[in-house]
Amino acid sequence: MAKIHKTALVDPRAELDADVAVGAYCVIGPQVKIGKGTEMRSHVVIEGNTTLGADNVVFQFASVGSRPQDLKYKGEESRLIIGDHNTIREFVSINPGTAGGGMVTQIGNHNLLMMYCHIAHDCILGNCNIIANGATLGGHVQIEDYVIVGGLVGIHQFVKVGTGAILGAGSMVSKDIPPYCNATGDRAKLRGLNLEGLRRRGFTREQIDALKRAYRIIFRSGLKTKEALTKVCREIPNSAEVQYLARFIENCQRGICR
Repeated sequence: MAKIHKTALVDPRAELDADVAVGAYCVIGPQVKIGKGTEMRSHVVIEGNTTLGADNVVFQFASVGSRPQDLKYKGEESRLIIGDHNTIREFVSINPGTAGGGMVTQIGNHNLLMMYCHIAHDCILGNCNIIANGATLGGHVQIEDYVIVGGLVGIHQFVKVGTGAILGAGSMVSKDIPPYCNATGDRAKLRGLNLEGLRRRGFTREQIDALKRAYRIIFRSGLKTKEALTKVCREIPNSAEVQYLARFIENCQRGICR
């Protein structure tokens, strides 16, 4: 049997693994599914069509799966799917998807969502991201892997942030952020590569040098974007990271932060 505090309100239709812990004054709705080893501290509310995987920790006063803050939402049976080994800190809010998006908000594995951050409807987060205190993701935002979103950052709807990027505290982000880049400011501008993040993840000197060269060609050479990408792919063909950076920019729909 799951360990459920006597003051918690768990709907009998909710599906809880036997190894789940539900703390004092938590509220768990009827469509909720929670996997092995996941722990809800006190005063957590989990509702809607929400699935949490294994070994997550949800801290007090978090609101997970509540109705989207979107006037177009009409009660459709959208979903919120959260993977494994995530930490959801105090007062975090996460909303499910809507018919205007993919009908799902999805969070991968090993993410840290710090206090008061907000993940809006139809957002897609990958793995190993850090969303710092008070950061707000508008609807339909995509965050790839190993991204750091600084405190009080605001990300506009439909923005995509590439893998390994870092957003400085207080940034207002209205354009896509390319992979491996450092962006900050209002409105955010590129400040170079996220070199410290690359080093911490074990990127080699050769990999970093290739990305530096690509960055200079794309953003500092004065070439038009299409010409710069063609030159990068021709001159640095053996770097998987550079090729990924080029594809990200080439496929951008919203416009790239410059």
